[in-house]
Amino acid sequence: MTRRTVYPFSAIVGQEQMKLALILNTVSPDIGGVLIRGEKGTAKSTAVRALARLLPDRVVVKGCRCGCLLSEKRDYCTECAERYRDAEPEGITLPMEVVELPLNSTEDRVSGTLDLEKAISEGKKTFEPGILARANGNILYVDEVNLLDDHIVDLLLDSAAMGINYVEREGVSFQHPSSFILVGTMNPEEGDLRPQLLDRFGLMVDVVGEADQETRKEIVLRRLAFERDREGFAEAYRESDDEIRRRIKEARKRAGTVEIGEDALDLSVRISMRLGIDGHRADLTMIRAACALAAWEGRGKSTASDVARVAPMVLAHRMRRNPFDEASLEGKGLQECLSELVSGK
Repeated sequence: MTRRTVYPFSAIVGQEQMKLALILNTVSPDIGGVLIRGEKGTAKSTAVRALARLLPDRVVVKGCRCGCLLSEKRDYCTECAERYRDAEPEGITLPMEVVELPLNSTEDRVSGTLDLEKAISEGKKTFEPGILARANGNILYVDEVNLLDDHIVDLLLDSAAMGINYVEREGVSFQHPSSFILVGTMNPEEGDLRPQLLDRFGLMVDVVGEADQETRKEIVLRRLAFERDREGFAEAYRESDDEIRRRIKEARKRAGTVEIGEDALDLSVRISMRLGIDGHRADLTMIRAACALAAWEGRGKSTASDVARVAPMVLAHRMRRNPFDEASLEGKGLQECLSELVSGK
């Protein structure tokens, strides 16, 4: 089946923080996903779908309903583990895709449930995988995540953190790998997430419509050009998209070997202590994101400068007060505090 042409990632005008947050999560999925907060019509879903086309294909077990990676035999789902205990599976190459989670999803639909039809017709209890199985190895996109039931959000975040989904229904136990890049979007005017859930997202960025007249004109012109000739427009940006694809591929290879600079580690801890951040998740995320940034830029060591650049995305949703409010932080904004900390004040 031919894949529908999507808007090129490199053709997106502005929204640099959002694009960087998405890229960093593709480089190091252990960052924990990204929450994109802001008004509609700011290229949120466009960027997610465009980015999926730039990620490398996956070699999975042929016929597996949970997308088990062929090379990760120790992480096979229950079905594959039993089927290939004494045999070697055949692989098939699949592109990465965006799996969307409907707002009305139930726990059974998300995590999986018992196949009642087979149980009734054959008298055999078997497991029917859910959305988490489809999302394995892909991007899981949740629009209006703030409108989901809290226990569903908890389920998603737990699976993303552990990398595995374990389900037991009517005496049937089943587990499968659940490794995906989680992207949530929300409009804060429609309600917010509980602080405990916000903290579980690795990064958060706020997006707004562009205020510059020429930039807004360029956005309109590019979108209209794409609608009139999808293939031609995509071809015009193919080279720049290919360059992003190449950089992501190289960064993913490099990410696990990036050295953590002592200045990076020191700054991440001092930032959290200075701003009164609870727990240690923010410290860990700053380091992971800083290393991903270094890998993305082709460097083998993370620095304090990397931490300073990713800190706003790590801290914005973990502050008790808005970190960009100049009335907070003893009269200073987050950026001013970061500048002081970087300079050693």
